[in-house]
Amino acid sequence: LHSDVDKGDGSIKYILSGEGASSIFIIDENTGDIHATKRLDREEQAYYTLRAQALDRLTNKPVEPESEFVIKIQDINDNEPKFLDGPYTAGVPEMSPVGTSVVQVTATDADDPTYGNSARVVYSILQGQPYFSVEPKT
Repeated sequence: LHSDVDKGDGSIKYILSGEGASSIFIIDENTGDIHATKRLDREEQAYYTLRAQALDRLTNKPVEPESEFVIKIQDINDNEPKFLDGPYTAGVPEMSPVGTSVVQVTATDADDPTYGNSARVVYSILQGQPYFSVEPKT
């Protein structure tokens, strides 16, 4: 944040308010630079709404209207898929026809499905081929 009124002579101070102000985000009152004080996790909170203002240091009165902005936390692939009802066990009758459904499993991923492939779940089996197969997407 920087005010056009700020001549760099220290007569302007910047303040920050809103959710996370002072605890998660801080503002350098001399420069208006805003920094996070800790690591942010989209799964904890996806958005923060902050307000910043430039004040005359002597009178403590605003020199410009308050600015409001939203910080959107961009997700990274920091969660692994989790099976909902595992462990799974199943049986299949002897002489079952090829293509017989044996078991259906479900997994979810807490990462943001709208950003990249971080939340995409792909299924595979490690052993049992060629007798068993898995539908990788469902």
